[in-house]
Amino acid sequence: MTLLSIGEFARRSRLSAKALRRYDELDLLVPQRVDPDSGYRWYGPGQLEQARLIAALRRIGVPLAEVRPLLGLDRAAVAERVTAWWARAEAQHAARRDLAAFLVDQLSGREAVMYEVATREVPERRILCLKRNVDEAGAWALGKEFVGIMQARPMPRIGGRAGAPFAIYHGEVTADSDGPVEWCRPVPAAEADALAAAAPELTLRTEPAHQEAYVHLGDTQATPPQWPLVAEALYGWGAARGRQASGLGPRVTFLATPPRLPGSAPDCDYAVPLR
Repeated sequence: MTLLSIGEFARRSRLSAKALRRYDELDLLVPQRVDPDSGYRWYGPGQLEQARLIAALRRIGVPLAEVRPLLGLDRAAVAERVTAWWARAEAQHAARRDLAAFLVDQLSGREAVMYEVATREVPERRILCLKRNVDEAGAWALGKEFVGIMQARPMPRIGGRAGAPFAIYHGEVTADSDGPVEWCRPVPAAEADALAAAAPELTLRTEPAHQEAYVHLGDTQATPPQWPLVAEALYGWGAARGRQASGLGPRVTFLATPPRLPGSAPDCDYAVPLR
């Protein structure tokens, strides 16, 4: 079989030689032969389809970390994954557009009312927590890990919003910033120590009583791209009323709304604890 030089392969695949070297280093597209003396890379014609797929995925903005899992799938499965990724990308773009409009109004001295803000009193609670520094990609995995622990160790529930599980964002969570994020589950105070002993991977702590300003998102808007915009709206609402956020961290509370249906989204709200 005739191998293609890296220059020729770059021309046919519409990838630069620099990109090809990068994908080799990441084990995404490994050349069929590397000269042991010069390190020059040679590719097989059969690798062109995979190279073009990688190029297309990168052009639409799929991160390299998400490209790798797609390469071993059949075409139909890749199409399904790309459809889902693009839906998320469009949701993120729409959320950034709304945030930009909100900031323009704020900077121009106009009050933007985008959400209905309410307040509530939250009692002191004993909570079991799983806290870790994670970026956007890791935040979802951390949530799944926490849910898995809860499912493996059924625990008594506290009724109402005060007993619903929630995630605290102690810092910015983006592709470049890693939080940290803390997933929490309130548990009955009388049983907290015994429950913590049965779940050593979790940390037991007490969260003090406080007041929260919150926005109810429901089950149709429970998407992370919206959350920075909601946070800005809550901080703006508090500033206009002389209320500052406390150091407890903004959080998303996931409210149980049985019966749950396959594919349904959780009913949730976004809250900022106040001083």
